[in-house]
Order: sequence, then structure tokens, then C-alpha cells
Amino acid sequence: MEKKVAIIGAGVSGLGACKHVLAKGFHPTVFESRSGLGGVWSKTVEICKLQSPKEYYRFSDFPWPHSVQTDYPTQKQVLDYVQSYAQHFGLLNHIKFNTRVVSLAYEGSSEDEMKAWSLWNGNAEPFSNKGKWNIITEDIETLVTE
Repeated sequence: MEKKVAIIGAGVSGLGACKHVLAKGFHPTVFESRSGLGGVWSKTVEICKLQSPKEYYRFSDFPWPHSVQTDYPTQKQVLDYVQSYAQHFGLLNHIKFNTRVVSLAYEGSSEDEMKAWSLWNGNAEPFSNKGKWNIITEDIETLVTE
């Protein structure tokens, strides 16, 4: 059975999560409400820069390009870096842009079962295979939900 994973947001964390679950053999879909990726960096003004040195703000498996000489890259440099990461690891094919998650609900186990430690089993599998997550999304441009 195909294991699907939903990830909300194509910012730095969402892209990192997407790459990780792909490496584990899952089939992720990243739902991004905007037309591009970058998360908070796509919403900041252009004069913003990193407030931490770039060595502390990077993907562990993807170095900053040599063209970024400053320790505090600009908003555009950060967005370019994030875009390059997504392209390098083939993540763009897994992102549904202009798609907003409007509802998320787990269907299956009872609330008491959900609270029980036995569901966690100490193996990083938080839910039994009795249920599933139901996700309703809305296309921002057409307002169609699915």
C-alpha cells in the first residue's frame, strides 16, 4: 500500500520534510497556499536579511552557493537558495501551489485509542493502520475544494 504524507507549506521546514519523507519511501504532497515557495521569506520585504550568519541557516545537505559571499544573505538570496534546494532534490513535482488546506481530520481510532500509548508503540508510528487523515483543500484561484 502506498504511504502518502501531507505537508502543509513549502517553506524551509516543509521542503526539508518533503525531502526526508521521500528518502523514507513515502509519497508526499506539499500544499502551498501561495504561487511560489519560500514560506516566510516570500512574504518579507526585499530589504530583509538573515539575522543569523548563513552557516547557522542552511540545509545540512545543501551548502550555500559560493556566489553568496556575505554572512547575512538578502531576502532574494535566501529565496534563490530555497528554490535551488527544491530543484536540486526534485521537490517541485510534489508541491501543489495555490492550494490551501481548509480542513484536516483523523478518521479511524476512537479518542480513547488515540490517547493510549499502545498506539505509539515506541516505533515512531503514532496511529494504527485502522484510520486515515481526511484533508480538504481549496484551490485559491478557482475556489474549488477537494
